[in-house]
Amino acid sequence: MTRPKFIPLPDHRAYSEEEMRSRAADFRKDVGRRRSVRDFSPRPVAREVIEDCLLAAGSAPSGANMQPWRFVVISDAKTRRRIREGAEEEEREFYRQRAPREWLRALEPLGTDENKPFLEIAPYLIAIFAESYGVGPDGEKIKHYYAQESVGIACGILITALHNAGLACLTHTPSPMKFLNRILERPENERPFLLLVVGHPAEDARVPDIGRKPLDEISIFR
Repeated sequence: MTRPKFIPLPDHRAYSEEEMRSRAADFRKDVGRRRSVRDFSPRPVAREVIEDCLLAAGSAPSGANMQPWRFVVISDAKTRRRIREGAEEEEREFYRQRAPREWLRALEPLGTDENKPFLEIAPYLIAIFAESYGVGPDGEKIKHYYAQESVGIACGILITALHNAGLACLTHTPSPMKFLNRILERPENERPFLLLVVGHPAEDARVPDIGRKPLDEISIFR
């Protein structure tokens, strides 16, 4: 067995108690402004912004450091149209046949339906795939551990990074999403995890009038 190599913890920053409180409060207020947006502007976004946000997502912890995520960034208009067509096909079947009534009732306050024009309007779509296993140089399968959990953490960092950059996004999960493998020519070991719509909100963007649970409903201190 190869002996692990360790290095000193790089770039850790220690803050005073007062600084910690201030930074935590400022971050909470800033990230609290984040909202899921369905009304996007076609206004372009610099590729460098997306690249930095992806690198931030790629810093997420992962099981055995396998880093089982793959981010496919789509800006090509024809490909975005094909993705919209594939997504709307699945969504029509979902809303009209597959969705339980309870699920549809839960979606009513959000005003969603099978029509997804934002998939063509926003300048970027980011399809996130989870690698169920890796492939070595000789074609051998390499087991990945906690792939879904690891990719979920990376997606959370990506969404926060995009918000920090001044962009809006929408998490979109048409079910099933296997059409993304076909359109984006992704291999069998990559499972679609999330389709993220990214761009600037439209000037007349509107969002549902909903709130968030208070601290005592989402946490327990013992």
